[in-house]
Amino acid sequence: MPVSVMMAELDEKMLLQFETQELEAPGGIATPQVYSQLLVLYLLHNDMNNARYLWKRIPHAIKTANPELAAIWAVGQRIWQRDFPGIYATIAAYQWSESILPVMEALRESTRRRAYGLVAQAYTSISAEDFAAFVGYSVEEAVKGVVSHGWQADPNTRMIMPQKPGGGTVSLLITKKNRCFFVFFFLHSMTHSFIRFHLGPLLCTKSLFQ
Repeated sequence: MPVSVMMAELDEKMLLQFETQELEAPGGIATPQVYSQLLVLYLLHNDMNNARYLWKRIPHAIKTANPELAAIWAVGQRIWQRDFPGIYATIAAYQWSESILPVMEALRESTRRRAYGLVAQAYTSISAEDFAAFVGYSVEEAVKGVVSHGWQADPNTRMIMPQKPGGGTVSLLITKKNRCFFVFFFLHSMTHSFIRFHLGPLLCTKSLFQ
């Protein structure tokens, strides 16, 4: 069985285990450890609805008495806002416990993979600096990473040219009529601050999908 499949099954078992512990907790109030593990696993699975409901039902006294629990939710808020640079920064800003650290590392990597996919779908080129912020790497690390993915990087212009899903060409037929619709559909999945500073000048231009 592939390692990725085994890890996915393990995550599902752990999630079910902590959900059961919360349901069976005396008086309906679980321990801070159960809440922390359950919350971070919801984030890893990108299950923001359950994460938000869990945060709302955790007693206020437990939230205020457990800084790590509040730090986990700070990461969740960045995910909810689709603030990719903020996700990496918030994960890096806290000294996680041994039980939470591996999940946070997995969450950072899954966020990075999602960022790669979004850039590949929406860009014909992107500056190395902007891409590095989007995937949470230094510029040097980002360039090395894209080359290993089969993308192109121009050292003179410092631009990165993503390889489109399914090959070197755009996998969707973009026409003048639906270009703006596709752009705004993609932008809906990204952080507002990233859009404002990095994508604003590109909106609905002819060069974006030509």
